[in-house]
Amino acid sequence: ILNARSAILMDADSGAILYAKNIHQQEYPASTTKILTTLIASERCSMDEIVDFSYDAVHDIDPGSNHIAIDPGEQLTMEEMLYGLMLRSGNDAAVAIAEHIGGSVPQFVQRMNARAAELGAANTHFANPNGLPDDTHVTTAYDLALIARAAMGNEAFRRIVSTRSAQIPWAGRTYSRQLRNKNRLLETYPGATGVKTGFTSRAGRCLVFGASRDGMELVGVVLN
Repeated sequence: ILNARSAILMDADSGAILYAKNIHQQEYPASTTKILTTLIASERCSMDEIVDFSYDAVHDIDPGSNHIAIDPGEQLTMEEMLYGLMLRSGNDAAVAIAEHIGGSVPQFVQRMNARAAELGAANTHFANPNGLPDDTHVTTAYDLALIARAAMGNEAFRRIVSTRSAQIPWAGRTYSRQLRNKNRLLETYPGATGVKTGFTSRAGRCLVFGASRDGMELVGVVLN
């Protein structure tokens, strides 16, 4: 018995729905939001672009939430940023990426909502690039499956979310940041290809996942 509040399983190639439970019911997505943030970055940026961390990107994030321990003024390449975003689920990385691409978080959020609409995510509204709690930050299992399906078709995105562990630089230290993917399916489920975990007390436990076996690829979502 699946006890998630809503869930979907979709054929990645055709978009056919293989399982559905409350797939159009709006829920809080938590860090599965970062799928769209990463897709936009993968579509709009080269992976060797340099991204700066502003004071706001570092200090406007709850220190108790996931972060990659960045100092204001530190720089990483976009690819390193995306590993920090998708493996470590760094909320500070999400804000820095948003500022880099959009000029500000609100401007980037406008791009997020426009891109979601292009993908057919009609019941989605994002208020930030990381999924931290906001009453207006909602999506559905169906909409997230559409977003994930598109994202897994992007080569850079797919490479990043299928990575189990990575190292990225740590300024001022002789050692690197060690990142381990929070998606344990990559280690425990044969054929797993990604995509992103999420959790807040309001959203509950969320997962967007992908798997490929015997020529068939699936994407799925479980929310709350």
